[in-house]
Formats: sequence, structure tokens, C-alpha cells
Amino acid sequence: MRVISGSARSLKLKTIEGMDTRPTQDRIKETLFNMIQYDVAGCVFLDLFAGSGGIGIEALSRGAAQACFVEKAKNALSCIRENLRYTKLESKAVVMPADVMSAIGILEQQEMVFDYIFMDPPYKKGWEPQVLALLDRSPICGKDTVVIVESSLDTGIAEEDYVNLKIEKIKKYKTNKHTFLKKSQEDL
Repeated sequence: MRVISGSARSLKLKTIEGMDTRPTQDRIKETLFNMIQYDVAGCVFLDLFAGSGGIGIEALSRGAAQACFVEKAKNALSCIRENLRYTKLESKAVVMPADVMSAIGILEQQEMVFDYIFMDPPYKKGWEPQVLALLDRSPICGKDTVVIVESSLDTGIAEEDYVNLKIEKIKKYKTNKHTFLKKSQEDL
């Protein structure tokens, strides 16, 4: 796994041993960032279920003003911090050692609002609807926030389950997909 573009371009990132995490493949990461590239510079990025931090680090490398990494696994937290030091991006990063649901509550108290919220939860564990339901009514997800969910191809996201979040597009790959959601302007 490497940083695709920006200030840390081509640097190889450390990943976590074992099957507990599944880093986003470089080609999929490159496609994702090609889709959002014009809006990343200066943005505030939230990486939920951050794993080794590859997605948030890519955002920082491409000019994001700040990235917040939420992860609860100790070995993953260590990996994120090491990757941030190695890429010299730690000054623009906040690492939150917490579960996603608690972290969202803390970020709400801090009155944070993100431009991008990326989540890549463990597959087939049912996290997507739980986290999206929370983000649907959370102030950390503003009217211009783009929520990106990485999931298995067979994971369904039913936008009728949410009051505000609506699916903007879905990008399918061979093994997984990215679902892009945004708050409906008429509901705000």
C-alpha cells in the first residue's frame, strides 16, 4: 500500500498484520481520489474505521487541511501514528482512539463539521446502517458533506431508511463498491 499522489507521493505505508483490517487497494484508492480530487485541497476529512490510515493520509497528501482518524484497535492506532510520522503529515492529523459511535458523539461536542466522511467498516457486520443512521441526524455531517461508504458488493444501503442522506452515486469495482451520499437540500 502506498500514497498515490501529493506531498507524500509513492511512499509505502505500513499495514497491519493479519485479517483484522483490509486496506483499500491502491487502484481503488486512486479511482476514489480521482473522483473527488478537485474538492480535497483545503477540506476537513474524517476517516472512520481508519485501519492503517491510508485513506485519510491520501487526503492529507493531496492537500486536505485536516484529517481525523477514528480507530479503536491498538495495533491499528500504532500503525496510523507510524504512517503519519513517516509521511510527515502528523501536524494536520487528529487520531481518536475510540469506537466510531463514541467518536461521532465527541466530534459533535467539539462542533466539528467535515467536508468528507469516509467509512470502511468490517464487511458483513451491519455497521453501515448504524453509522449512517447516526450521521443522518448528526451536525458533523453538514449540507455540503459527502459521505463515502466502502462496502462489499452485496451490502445494500437503503436511502429510505434515512431522513436526510440521499445516494448521489455508486461506483462498483470487482470486489467492492463506494456509495456516495449527501444530505438532501430540500430537507435542510
